Amino acid sequence: MEISPKKRLNFDNTEIAFRNKSKGELNAAYWLFKMISSNFLTNVGPPVTNFFLNIGLPIKGIIKATIFKHFCGGETIAECEHTISQLSSGNVGTILDYSVEGEDEESVFDFTCEEIIRTIERADGDQRIPITVFKVTGIARFGLLEKLDAGMVLTDAEQKEWDIVKSRCEKICRSAFNRSVPVMIDAEETWIQNTIDELSLDMMRLFNREKVIVYNTYQMYRHDKLADLKADLLISKAEGFLLGAKVVRGAYMEKERKRALEMGYPSPIQPDKAATDQDYNDAIIHCAENVDRIGLVCGTHNEMSCRILAELLDKHNISHNHPHIYFSQLLGMSDNLSFNLSDSGYNVAKYVPYGPIKAVMPYLFRRAQENTSIAGQTSRELDLIVKEKTRRNA
Repeated sequence: MEISPKKRLNFDNTEIAFRNKSKGELNAAYWLFKMISSNFLTNVGPPVTNFFLNIGLPIKGIIKATIFKHFCGGETIAECEHTISQLSSGNVGTILDYSVEGEDEESVFDFTCEEIIRTIERADGDQRIPITVFKVTGIARFGLLEKLDAGMVLTDAEQKEWDIVKSRCEKICRSAFNRSVPVMIDAEETWIQNTIDELSLDMMRLFNREKVIVYNTYQMYRHDKLADLKADLLISKAEGFLLGAKVVRGAYMEKERKRALEMGYPSPIQPDKAATDQDYNDAIIHCAENVDRIGLVCGTHNEMSCRILAELLDKHNISHNHPHIYFSQLLGMSDNLSFNLSDSGYNVAKYVPYGPIKAVMPYLFRRAQENTSIAGQTSRELDLIVKEKTRRNA
């Protein structure tokens, strides 16, 4: 798609991108990305940090003041208030994301369910928190989802367990519906995703009759997800509900390829990045062309995809702040996209993860790895920070 030069967003405007950051915060971000670029956090950080935490060494303060502070809002909802206010000062919304993962006990699932509902209650009536989110594996045992996806027969105990999972999911979505607070269901590994997809559609059937409340997530690094998005739109039209679609490139690529190779089945992943980019952009085009029936959250750190969607809104005379269109990035990354988009009147919301430091460490290391693995991401972040530091010192 051609991008008209006169309409191009200026994603290099660092004054807008970083105007909510103090000199100290900007310097801290600079040194953090320098450390990420050295691969310390991705190669040495995880085993060393986990070892120190497990033997009780007092390093939580160091973590909280550095990588945790940059990529997370706090350990509790209340501790996220500073981040919520800081983002709001640049007209960027907050998506509270309780990022505890890898648990396997019913009591923990119950607590997580209630915590997700607390994020919805916190968002109720606060325009600074326009969307909420949860993972099904936060409220369900991975092995159970895996068995369901494989089409295996559940035992009576497992069927009861699954019924409880569905009840938790409905409780969360009903809370969102009652408070008119949209909630996104995150995507996960392919070998549990079909079950999550079916559950998400069931929630949309219940709660998306008049407004987009529930969103499912489509990972476009999978070669089948563009077709799934289009098929789900047809289902929603036929059954009379609105489709909620968060469109992302994806988060489990290496794990997916490794498993497919080990187990001898065709990889579900696109053959190359170009194919992923093509399907991603085709997906947001399809959503924009059906904006009356689809609520789109465009989750991306890709400048071209942001430009394409911005152009589409103008092409179809869709207002920049249409309630069915949101751009989204992660806290601590791509502020040049988030704040320049919001400055041009688009709806933007950042994921703001929170939770106990030790429990959130897997998320933090994934962010460090993501910045290292995405071509040019770390150098791009550093270049922008250096540019802003230079501008301020001029």
